[in-house]
Amino acid sequence: MARFVRGAALGVAAALLATGCSGDDSSGGGPSPDDRSSASRGGSAPVVPELDWGRCRATDDAPAPGRDWQCATLKAPLDWSKPDGDTIDLALIRAKATGDDRIGSLLFNFGGPGGSGVSTLPAYAGTASQLRERYDLVSWDPRGVGASGGIRCRDDKEIQAAESIDVTPDTAAEEEAYFQDAADFGKGCAEDAGKLLAHVSTTDTARDMDLMRQALGDDKMHYFGISYGTELGGVYAHLFPDKVGRLTLDAVVDPAADAVGHAENQTRGFQRALDDYLKDRGEDPEQGTREIADLLERIDAEPLPTSSGRKLTQTLAVTGIVLPLYSESSWPTLTSALEAAEQGDGTALLALADGYNERDPSGHYGTTTHSQRVISCLDDKQRPTPAEAKERLPEFEKLSPVFGAFLGWDTAGWCHRWPVPGQHDTPEVSAPGAAPILVVGNTGDPATPYEGARRMADELGEGIGVVLTWEGAGHGAYGSGSSCVDSTVNAYLLEGRVPEDGKVCS
Repeated sequence: MARFVRGAALGVAAALLATGCSGDDSSGGGPSPDDRSSASRGGSAPVVPELDWGRCRATDDAPAPGRDWQCATLKAPLDWSKPDGDTIDLALIRAKATGDDRIGSLLFNFGGPGGSGVSTLPAYAGTASQLRERYDLVSWDPRGVGASGGIRCRDDKEIQAAESIDVTPDTAAEEEAYFQDAADFGKGCAEDAGKLLAHVSTTDTARDMDLMRQALGDDKMHYFGISYGTELGGVYAHLFPDKVGRLTLDAVVDPAADAVGHAENQTRGFQRALDDYLKDRGEDPEQGTREIADLLERIDAEPLPTSSGRKLTQTLAVTGIVLPLYSESSWPTLTSALEAAEQGDGTALLALADGYNERDPSGHYGTTTHSQRVISCLDDKQRPTPAEAKERLPEFEKLSPVFGAFLGWDTAGWCHRWPVPGQHDTPEVSAPGAAPILVVGNTGDPATPYEGARRMADELGEGIGVVLTWEGAGHGAYGSGSSCVDSTVNAYLLEGRVPEDGKVCS
């Protein structure tokens, strides 16, 4: 069980296309003269490379996207403190603006951390079709992700074998197995990543973004960050406030929360979403929560059979419950899966868990959670001990009888004996002098609870963070069915119209 991904559109993750790059035709963009020698604040910088855009090629896992899409590779310093040293290749993808009144490039990060922008952007382009009228839509695989040195910490057999580990241990033997498995995972990451493991932080990626801005030929950074992408956008604004153009942050990570605070926030957020789901079913949330918690206890004692022959463990069952809470449209699927589980059939919940874990029918797993772990463990300095996690368990279980124990144990297991130290307790996102940044919060967001939006705006600085609230459900607001949200975001990104701070869309 990984901590819940702070990412977007997880419900369609299995359907997203995976693409690569080949520089065989077309070029475009390029650094402006003023930026060629200054990619980062406070030190020397690499020469900004030209981007050789070409057709995106297919991979073993998916066909190439349509002809509208182009791919390129950007060379960035592996270690930003040594900009003339070793480099890392970053995979980029874009679709050019469809209209004549082009503003520039709009860079997307879809969250995680660990989500692939190269595979996600083509699937998201329909949602952003109005934005494409005036922007080139651009995304990338951040360092350590996908085609940009993607890190795989375990092979498929090892991942499936680890599904038998109880991540809410009830005995000393289970606890020992849980933490040994966590340490083994970190060793596998170190073996696969090598020296890259110490250079995949959010700060590293924010500096990569500014190099991209220059290579794309933009004077200002126009950016759309979703979920973890909001933290990345805040860090970018802190490092390069004078380069901030039009930044939208949707489904906002609380920048004031440390690693334990994030776990507490997600425990509240997913329980809040579960309550909303149960109310929608006409059930009392407290009673419904207790019934689901009882079901999970029974599954912990005796995993459920499934049509595939695999067993539905308690860990997989919780993962299966989590996935449909990301989108209100998936609530009926959750109802069917829970009803089947109550009748002793774990097939539907296992299918949901496999969707979350990016497991295809052949047994091949994706690596989003691998990249998420290596990035967040490099970011987070906080390393709770097993004893500290156990001491906090009653607090987590009080917040949620369904999710509390999983996220409580995770505070110690996630980065247990991690091979490299973390960098900070909380990210620095203050951005004095930056242009106004639109911060969009959804009151029913399970993964990034609404309170984080106001805290992000406060941390960005007075007059810089501008909050737009949507009284909705699910993870993220833009493109989720609110014409008020969509029109407000479009007006900001396309026309530069900043809404009144505190505007509410119901």
